[in-house]
Amino acid sequence: MTPRKQTLLTLILLLAVTFATQAQNYIGQFNPITTAVPFLSISPDARGGAMGDAGVASEPDAYSMHYNPAKYAFIKKDMGVGISYSPWLKGLTNDINLAYLSGFKRINKDQVVAVSLRYFNLGSINFTDKNGDPMGDYRPSEFAIDATYSRYLTANLSMGVAARYINSNLTQGQLVGELPTRAGNSVAADVSLFQRFPVEFDKMKGNLSWGLNISNIGTKISYSDANTRKDFIPTNLKFGTALTLDLDEYNQMSFMVDFNKLLVPTQPIMKGDTIISGMDPNVSVPVGMIHSFYDAPGGFKEEISEVNFSAGLEYWYAQQFSVRGGFFYEDKNKGNRKFFTMGAGFRYNILGIDFSYLIPIETNNPLAHTLRFSLLINFDAPSVR
Repeated sequence: MTPRKQTLLTLILLLAVTFATQAQNYIGQFNPITTAVPFLSISPDARGGAMGDAGVASEPDAYSMHYNPAKYAFIKKDMGVGISYSPWLKGLTNDINLAYLSGFKRINKDQVVAVSLRYFNLGSINFTDKNGDPMGDYRPSEFAIDATYSRYLTANLSMGVAARYINSNLTQGQLVGELPTRAGNSVAADVSLFQRFPVEFDKMKGNLSWGLNISNIGTKISYSDANTRKDFIPTNLKFGTALTLDLDEYNQMSFMVDFNKLLVPTQPIMKGDTIISGMDPNVSVPVGMIHSFYDAPGGFKEEISEVNFSAGLEYWYAQQFSVRGGFFYEDKNKGNRKFFTMGAGFRYNILGIDFSYLIPIETNNPLAHTLRFSLLINFDAPSVR
């Protein structure tokens, strides 16, 4: 096994098959919330990726499944498809990527259904035994299949519900710490709301919107039948708002901000096997979601630090050409992801193409200096709200 592949395999196993004893955590020091299947939290498309990963209240498109399924009810198309591709860890290897396929169909003026497939390819791994003898090549991967239903509740308020099946196959049954492993499986659901109001500022008309999405409410995941430990999936609360203004007949500008908090227990401070600050994280999913608002060992200050935010802006000219920018912030003790993003988009007839680029600030990022692209195919709808 090459050093690069060996390092990659070690990272995968540490992140996803967490059988080893957790290290002690200390107040005021690095204490991120960890979950299984973190690929579910990756923004899959270039448009949202160009706006700092903001999108819970942005204008709807085929990729709304990830940000806020409730937005589909407001989409001004009869049917559409989105295809996106994102290289991952480009600076380390060239065979890891995230592919995303989504599509929606309007049932009538009030209802829309949508489906999506997210596939995370982790490249080729050369497994060896403890003596260094080859055991074969394997391509670990993860995928999620989603289906959603969105409808209007009132003239300017919609809701969405989504169901998700998750499969995480990382080890091909290899022994990890002398434990046999298998693919992890989980099922989850999203519940979301979206509301939009017409506004007017200094004779400029536009829309003010807000969105809420509680995503990945689902069963814990395990990678071994020989181990009773199960890991939380990334249940997440996303809330945000957006303002879109028509500057004149041809120019439109949107401003948006999102706030995210994982509804997963924070690791407590341990002394041996005793919790000296914080709460026991070995609880059920519903209890873990409730505890996530007050279980941080550092108290309210640490709870606030677990909220990250995204800010984005989007400019359109004649609804055919756009430029975008954004910023993402995460506390230094909760992951320390901080980065700027930029991108552009083009629309012609039924086709749309978007690009994005990420510039890290504090720490390296798997998408650092990576060009991502997305494709949209939309079909006009009859008159809708």
